[in-house]
Amino acid sequence: MLRGQAGRAGNGAVVAPRRRVDDDGGRLGSRRPGRSSDRRGTASQARDLGVRGPVGGKTGTTDEYHDAWFVGFSNSMVAAVWVGFDTPAPIGREAYAARVAVPIWADFMKRTARVRPPAPFAIPDGLRAEELCSVSYLRPVEQCPTYVEYFKDGDSVPSALCPVHKGTFKQQATRAVQGFFRSLGGKLKGVFRR
Repeated sequence: MLRGQAGRAGNGAVVAPRRRVDDDGGRLGSRRPGRSSDRRGTASQARDLGVRGPVGGKTGTTDEYHDAWFVGFSNSMVAAVWVGFDTPAPIGREAYAARVAVPIWADFMKRTARVRPPAPFAIPDGLRAEELCSVSYLRPVEQCPTYVEYFKDGDSVPSALCPVHKGTFKQQATRAVQGFFRSLGGKLKGVFRR
């Protein structure tokens, strides 16, 4: 998992990770020198724990809470945290990775940021930025909280306006017209399938 995230963080360049262990020989994390979704999902929890700069990552928790991990990255550091026992046993009640691994990762990343501060990720060629509503994941209207999603040529970019937030009068009218034609198209498609 660490190698996969290292490639993402390093624009495709991967180097062998260095393993760090605690006093009992348990793996604490790995790292390598080297814009993700840091406002939503688990990475937003890291932000709440004091991690600054562009970061991203992925959690994992096994059945019955025997293992929990988080592999996260900035553009200057990739670190993996695994929490568990050598012999499979439950870590604890509701020991989700977001509760047990992310705080360890966040502490590590805050400390390493003093030496290796993160910077914005380079956007690969061929991607275009589209602003979307962070609630509906559709085109935003005036009151939508937004985020930026990147699409490559051929990707399906949402075209419908967000139905969750009110928007301006013009946006409401556009949404109504889009809904009418979408409904009409669905009905016509059903007629021709018979």
